[in-house]
Amino acid sequence: MPLIRARAGEAAALPADRASLIAALEGGSAGERLHAARALAALPGAVAPLSAALHVEAEPAVREVIFTALARLGCEEAADALLPLLRARQASLRNGALAALAAMPGRLPARLPALLADPDADIRLLACELARALPAPEATTLLCAVVERESEPNVCAAALDVLTELGGPQALPVLERGARRFDATPFLRFAFEVAIRRIRASADTDP
Repeated sequence: MPLIRARAGEAAALPADRASLIAALEGGSAGERLHAARALAALPGAVAPLSAALHVEAEPAVREVIFTALARLGCEEAADALLPLLRARQASLRNGALAALAAMPGRLPARLPALLADPDADIRLLACELARALPAPEATTLLCAVVERESEPNVCAAALDVLTELGGPQALPVLERGARRFDATPFLRFAFEVAIRRIRASADTDP
């Protein structure tokens, strides 16, 4: 869906002070909310009103702008504001938070270990996808630990998907043990075999 643009003169009519922008974000038209989200991102203390708006905003284009603003801010507060949305019932909120967090990889190492060990398997699965944004050695270390301990096949498959793309030779012993552990789960055994072949082939071609 294309972004909603403010009507001619609408954005210009909005004051630029923080309080007025927050008021527009909370109760303005779609175009006014769009403008307010963009303008607030350039002001101090933007994370709280932007993240609050995400919980009530119904217009996808405005939500997209808010997620983009939080990702560009890329601060600790923004990352912490996005994390609870990984548990949202709405797929659009979960996906938006996932994309915004992936765009701030510097904030992930401190948060991913807890997410990868979360009691909720759905959160662990999303955390595996977030690991894709990390440098390959960091992602490999984290996801090898997941493969070693994970009992949920879908989470293990998500970790394998990322390891197939990013994993280095240090992952091979873990993957070989995992393949034996999940030998009775055909789709997962196949995923292990694919990851092992890809990593071995990559290691053979490296100078």
